[in-house]
Amino acid sequence: MPDVMSSSRLIGVGVGPGDPELVTVKGVNALRASDVVVVPVMDSGERGRAEATVLHYVPEEKVLRVVFALNERTDRARREAAWDAAGTKVAELLGTHRVVAFATIGDPNVYSTFTYLALTIGELVPGTVVETVPGITAMQDLAARSGAVLTEGTEPLTLVPVTAGAAVLKDALAGPGTVVAYKFGRQAAEVAEALRVTGRIGDAVWGSALGLPEESIRPAAELDGEPLPYLSTLIAPARREGGRGGKL
Repeated sequence: MPDVMSSSRLIGVGVGPGDPELVTVKGVNALRASDVVVVPVMDSGERGRAEATVLHYVPEEKVLRVVFALNERTDRARREAAWDAAGTKVAELLGTHRVVAFATIGDPNVYSTFTYLALTIGELVPGTVVETVPGITAMQDLAARSGAVLTEGTEPLTLVPVTAGAAVLKDALAGPGTVVAYKFGRQAAEVAEALRVTGRIGDAVWGSALGLPEESIRPAAELDGEPLPYLSTLIAPARREGGRGGKL
């Protein structure tokens, strides 16, 4: 058994928004060099996007599925109990493996489950070295696939999880710069209304399942209020006037 206090490593690896070609070389190397790759799954047991991506690069026998209540939004106690159970499982793995990788969609430092896991491991297995490997985010992928420009010159960029409420999004849209919204599928009607009220719907674009067979990318003006996939992404570009270099 390794000396956990000095040698165990937990690496959060960002595996991008779903397209396996968008995992970085460093990310692939980290997955392959680890002793075991943990992937989060919902308590329903269905294969998640992170797991599907990881399986393009490492054999299935190296992948361990750990349940996180990722679809639990109302029962905080149940959600935290799932995090604690997952943390305990990963702590056990760190007792028998030198390097444990945790695969997360997008980037491990942007609204990621890995944040909670790392905090739990810090308490359960003090001395564990925690590292992260950055990943391509959904907003970058949507910008590339739709042609939307995220920022120019001195423009700010605001990222809002709509799980915080549509009012937070509306406030961001009323300000300057580009606004990106995550996790708004269940509140699609409120998002469309916020875009219309703030006059930002014309150039906005939304996308889901980026890089996957069921990919959908459409102008936000086509939003009809029907619920969208939970992991939907919206880009509302900054209001740009003055032509090229206008924001420099």
